[in-house]
Amino acid sequence: MTKILIIEDDNVMGQMLYLYFSGEGFIVHRVETAEAGSLALTEFEPDVILLDLILPDSDGTEFCAKLRTLTDVPILVVSMKNSVNERINALQSGADDFLCKPFSMQELKARIIAILRRMESQGLGISSLTSESSVSDKIIFDYDRRLLIVNGTEIETTYSEWELMKLFSSSPGKVFEREELINAIRGIDSFVNDRAIDVHIMNLRKKIEDNPRQPNFIKTVWGIGYKFVLAQ
Repeated sequence: MTKILIIEDDNVMGQMLYLYFSGEGFIVHRVETAEAGSLALTEFEPDVILLDLILPDSDGTEFCAKLRTLTDVPILVVSMKNSVNERINALQSGADDFLCKPFSMQELKARIIAILRRMESQGLGISSLTSESSVSDKIIFDYDRRLLIVNGTEIETTYSEWELMKLFSSSPGKVFEREELINAIRGIDSFVNDRAIDVHIMNLRKKIEDNPRQPNFIKTVWGIGYKFVLAQ
């Protein structure tokens, strides 16, 4: 059964999330602080994290970045902070999705199911692949550990970044429209806007490009989307 870790200090919202997802058949564990959330990673071993950005013992965005260094499970931010900058900061800190309060429980469940479906599909596909696969002489996919090796350096990726790189590497040179990239991350029944894709691409460039402002691998195709080229 899928395990959801809820990091939420608001008792009303925390209880609502706990009761809803417990009733939907998930195994749910709720904590109220960043410190307790860090401990729950190893003690509870969640499949998905729901993170509120307003916590009593930590800045939510900074804690999101810390979580990303500790785990590669999907992080979905649920927050009263609804400005564009807050969303961008959360995505840049490693979140895979952002949902503003108040929100529909059914929509949140749909997003969780969509991201888990993509992960299950990824797991089924790994068996037919070698543990490592070279995209070029500079980039290697380590499927066992779900990370990239760029110029000999191991690079950790978020779930969304990994899915994007898998899609890019499947068809080097192909121009992917933003809708295709969105579907690769969320599935066709879940919403995420173009700006979120742009942020994930920016984060990827910081990790794999020598100069993110003049990328060699992930190229922008203005008005359409992005393409991946095998840089020499």
